[in-house]
Amino acid sequence: MKNFTLFFSVFVTLFLGNIGNATDTLLPENSEPLETLNIYTPTADILHNIHAKEKEGSADLKWTIDYDAMVQLKELGYTVVIKWNTDIGAKRHKSGYANSDWNSIHEIPLTSTHYKLEGLKGGEKHVYKIGVEKGNKQVFSEKQKFQTKRPWGLFRIMVLIGALGMFIYGMKIMSEGLQQAAGSRLRKMLASITSNRFKGVLTGFGITSIVQSSSVTTVMTVSFVNAGLLTLMQSAGVMMGANIGTTITAWLINLFGFKVSMANYALVIIAIGAPFLFFGKSKMKAWAGAIIGFALLFMGLGELKGAVPGLDASSPLVQFFADYNTGSFWSILMFVGLGTIVTVVIQSSSAAMALTMTLVAAGVIPFEVACAMVLGENIGTTITAELASLIGNVHAKRSARIHSMFNIIGVAWAVILMPFLIDGIVWFMEFTGAGNPIPEYDTSGGIIKKDSYNTGIAIFHTTFNLLNVLLLIGFVPQLVGLAERTVKSKGEEDEEFHLEFISAGMMSTPDLSITEAKKEIEKFGHIAQRMNGFISNLLVEKENKKIGKLIKKVKKYEEITDRIELEVADYLAKVSQGEMSTDTSIRIRGMLSIIGDLERIGDIYYQISKTIESKHEKKIYFKPENREKLVKLACLVDEAFDIMMENLSENYSNVTIEKALAKEKEINKYRNAIRKQHLQDIGAGEYNAVTATLYSNIFHSLEKVGDHLINVTEGLVGDLD
Repeated sequence: MKNFTLFFSVFVTLFLGNIGNATDTLLPENSEPLETLNIYTPTADILHNIHAKEKEGSADLKWTIDYDAMVQLKELGYTVVIKWNTDIGAKRHKSGYANSDWNSIHEIPLTSTHYKLEGLKGGEKHVYKIGVEKGNKQVFSEKQKFQTKRPWGLFRIMVLIGALGMFIYGMKIMSEGLQQAAGSRLRKMLASITSNRFKGVLTGFGITSIVQSSSVTTVMTVSFVNAGLLTLMQSAGVMMGANIGTTITAWLINLFGFKVSMANYALVIIAIGAPFLFFGKSKMKAWAGAIIGFALLFMGLGELKGAVPGLDASSPLVQFFADYNTGSFWSILMFVGLGTIVTVVIQSSSAAMALTMTLVAAGVIPFEVACAMVLGENIGTTITAELASLIGNVHAKRSARIHSMFNIIGVAWAVILMPFLIDGIVWFMEFTGAGNPIPEYDTSGGIIKKDSYNTGIAIFHTTFNLLNVLLLIGFVPQLVGLAERTVKSKGEEDEEFHLEFISAGMMSTPDLSITEAKKEIEKFGHIAQRMNGFISNLLVEKENKKIGKLIKKVKKYEEITDRIELEVADYLAKVSQGEMSTDTSIRIRGMLSIIGDLERIGDIYYQISKTIESKHEKKIYFKPENREKLVKLACLVDEAFDIMMENLSENYSNVTIEKALAKEKEINKYRNAIRKQHLQDIGAGEYNAVTATLYSNIFHSLEKVGDHLINVTEGLVGDLD
């Protein structure tokens, strides 16, 4: 009995002792008792949201701890512990290698939620774990990984350029795909513009919103002005609308690029678009390009965000912008110039905007500097239209000049009113609950209120362009007049000997491109017809001086026809390399046949001029009735030219061949009559062999011109057999 009493006393004592020890580890329900780590498998349910933000040679580790558990652990004397090692070092440690122990930081207060590991090697992978400890008792989270960023050098610069390149390429693929998918609708939108400048603004906005590139819209507009499809007054409205339409890009970047990580869904988007590549229809392939380009655009933006250096408020680069951002007129002007240079170099205002927003997101530049750079980007984007117009006609140059003046005038008043514009944006955003767009820094140099500054940039960009359009839309006639005064025409003669309609650059879709080629071919026909007039004058001219001038003109025009044929053929060859429908392919084949016939007409007229020159040099004279017959034959050919020009100016699908055939038969019939009389005159000895040969060469050559003219109409209707 005594033994049983002794055993029971010892049991109760031990049991109550264990209860006392357990009360030292009061934790939330369902938590593992930390004091019994030597018995149970440790867990770390109290640690949440563990992640690392990689920087150059360092990493910011962040975590959270359950509040109730933190209070009780703090009373028990627990602290946070961090252990880390290189990825290779952790593997070597596991294998038992010496000098591969884990590094550790102890006695971090439980109230802390982040810690910065410094002195790490750039570009190296690391493993880390975060836990709580008391003495030798520790509970750790699962192992996490991070890779420090490389220090700035050639590699990081190339990564940044590559990310920017992916963004630009994605924008290009998406833009071209949307244009091809839209097809002739874009041309119809532009063709529907009247003199109503407000309708032009809406059209420019619509096209830019569709193709997501103001550069495409402005180049297209310059090309159509060059082709005579738009007037300067109409083009001004389209340019203004394009400036508003380009603000959509900033909103897309702000809504999807920063607030939603679209890069995470990029491959899913590509998976949606990729099947369209295998469809037979070109329009479906165009949609594939648009969808895949959209994904690449945001993949590039995601890489761009990662490539831009994360700098705090004390970094030298941030200090540079802070020091020069005095708010003065000259400092604003300096950053406007910086934005202009960036856009000119990148050749894309959308890419420049993405880069600007990314720099603000990384805390590299303040909001005010970004706004000034946005203004500069509006000037920089005009360089695309200016370059496109360099080899265009005077109207194309004037259209590009209107675009430049519109943006430069807008930036001028915006720079003067910059402080008021920024204050207005801040007030509006705070009033609507969107936050303050000017970044604020916490005690560690990190940015707070991260959702508002890029929204502020998008609002600023949209506000500026809307106000600029509202301000200047009433002064379109004055802008047109100023463009006409500053870009002088070199005269009809100067314009006549250059490609006027396709020299501003090939459009992105065959349907738009052949519209420009059609206008160039129409002008080609006018040049050939003028050569017929020169020959008609040569047949009756008697003064040697005038004869010499006319022969020089024919020679000059023949050289022009050679150059036009080569350049138009080269242009159509490039157009035919893209995706096109069967109808478009037939039209291009017909155009190639037409320019070949027009070039041969130029050659024939040059040979006729040489024949007439030889006739005058040898002092050979035709009988008056023979000369009259040649002039009449040339008149019949000119009538055939009129029919051809009427057909060239028509919609090719509406062209019929009957009228041209009737005139060609009339030319052949009259040529036969001339030849019959010519043979009779030779038999009667009316003129010698040399005169007979020269006379015969001229009327046979004029009839050959008629043959080529009917070939042109056959090319228009698609009858190329």
